[in-house]
Amino acid sequence: AAQCPPDGDVQFVCGPVSPEDLVLVPDTPWVLASGMEDDGYLYAIDTRNHGSTVLFPTATYGSRPDAIYSECSGPVTGGFRPHGLSLRPGMNGRHTLYVVRHGAREAIEVFEVDARVGAPRLTWRGCVEAPAGVTFNSVTALPGRGFAATHFNRPVGELWEWQPGDGWTEVPGSEWNGPNGLVSSPDGRWFYIGGWGTLSLVRLSRGQTPVQQDSVEVGFHVDNVRWAPDGSLLAAGHMWDDDAALGQCLGGQGCDGVTSRVAKVDPERLTAEEIVRYPSNEHFLMGTVGLQVGDEIWLGGIAGADRIVRFPAP
Repeated sequence: AAQCPPDGDVQFVCGPVSPEDLVLVPDTPWVLASGMEDDGYLYAIDTRNHGSTVLFPTATYGSRPDAIYSECSGPVTGGFRPHGLSLRPGMNGRHTLYVVRHGAREAIEVFEVDARVGAPRLTWRGCVEAPAGVTFNSVTALPGRGFAATHFNRPVGELWEWQPGDGWTEVPGSEWNGPNGLVSSPDGRWFYIGGWGTLSLVRLSRGQTPVQQDSVEVGFHVDNVRWAPDGSLLAAGHMWDDDAALGQCLGGQGCDGVTSRVAKVDPERLTAEEIVRYPSNEHFLMGTVGLQVGDEIWLGGIAGADRIVRFPAP
């Protein structure tokens, strides 16, 4: 706490390095974070005291491979660079966590999360390696046991869906500039995608003919997308005045003109309202995810950020 004094009304969670994505563990005081820096870690953060602990890779994680991931070669702890996260709620405090993983392999890693007593515990259940030439960014659980992930690419990237027994298929109508963050509707009929290259949030139909696609401009590069308790979406990302300002900020020469932002989006009407704008500084350069935690909005980031920023929820 002494290393993270408040910035006015803005508070911090100190410890996790480059916490690119955040998810809540249902009915618990815990938030999971993916730390992308260097080899990277999965963290558990206690919302009661804002302390954090490393969950993976450690010597204490379990391994119980699931037969539906039989093509995965096994758990690999080295070269673990976690990126996007998605948590599928389960029964009796047991949930499924999907993690975009770079480094030693490009894959979706699958863990069981046991949150019944104390800090969450992870058991590795398997992985699904990416199609050739595809680099994943974000992942979302789908009804059943499948999931989908974005291939962030410019000028054209796309979404991919994986189902047990069927493998990977490209999602129809999903090609555009820089698809980034990703969530899906509870019934699996809609994807909501961060349009990083288009400064927008995109709504894309799933399993419908013809494909339906709509979007709403938010005025910044959308990175991750998260559901809020009231059924709205939180789109988070970053913006800069020009490339020179961004280069100076990343080079440690001051961050004038660079900001992290969060917008609240109505998923039905596709209207957006900016609720967070935070100037980049030496401790926090680029926001990537906004998550509502109680009466706060937590903002995770990359580029060596050593904290999560906490804002009062509007």
